[in-house]
Amino acid sequence: MFTSVDEVSARLAETGYLASPAVATTVFLADRLGKPLLVEGPAGVGKTELAKAVATIAGAELIRLQCYEGVDESRALYEWNHAKQLLRITAGRDETWDETRTDIFSEEFLLPRPLLTAIRGDTPKVLLIDETDKADVEVEGLLLEVLSDFQVTVPELGTVTATRRPFVVLTSNASRELSEALRRRCLFLHIGFPDEELERRIVRLKVPDLDEALAASVVRVVGALRAMDLRKVPSVSETVDWARTLLALGADTLDETVVQASLGVLLKHQDDVLKAAAKLDLDAV
Repeated sequence: MFTSVDEVSARLAETGYLASPAVATTVFLADRLGKPLLVEGPAGVGKTELAKAVATIAGAELIRLQCYEGVDESRALYEWNHAKQLLRITAGRDETWDETRTDIFSEEFLLPRPLLTAIRGDTPKVLLIDETDKADVEVEGLLLEVLSDFQVTVPELGTVTATRRPFVVLTSNASRELSEALRRRCLFLHIGFPDEELERRIVRLKVPDLDEALAASVVRVVGALRAMDLRKVPSVSETVDWARTLLALGADTLDETVVQASLGVLLKHQDDVLKAAAKLDLDAV
């Protein structure tokens, strides 16, 4: 998809995603080497949005597997349409079992899930395996098989091998340590909070009507909050939401009244709000 790291940066920027040099370089290498990309970092820093941006610039279909505790092979890979199979069996009562079995375990009755969908067909695809760390350890074994050879075996139909490999992005908030075997198959990228200049550019891009001086103040205040010992510090998505909030309130500057009234946009726990209200010194920011 890309001929250089600079092209990655430029084309991501066209979609509204401002990438650091490390992000652009790793995306370029993942594409060039054909390796899955494992992206870790706190929530709200743009891990999922990176996959969406890559899909946009590649003109590719985005296929998303949202991981959660209890997700299993039938939700990730494929399952059979049991209701339709039952109707078919009922309709063919005069057939032998061999005749019926050949029919009901065919493509017509197969329900492909994200992993199988991503490796079938010749169209460009981006496979997003989101919040991989929330899935059970057993699911990692399934991912290892798929990401190693980009093929899936359906016992009744045979082995499906990708004729065009998808661009794969796995995201993780590091709530659980992923296996070394899975990590070895991926290129690794950590996306942390951006530096002040990059975050200001992101705010200006996402909220273009916000005054430049106010945008700079927003970023500095968020930086001060991140330096506090909070249960959940504000991420980039909260920074952008706060900028939009200030614009909606018609605020020209950050004063104590405006900040205190809108802290709930940035902070998601009451003890964090109380701590920030007591410790945040706008004059020192």
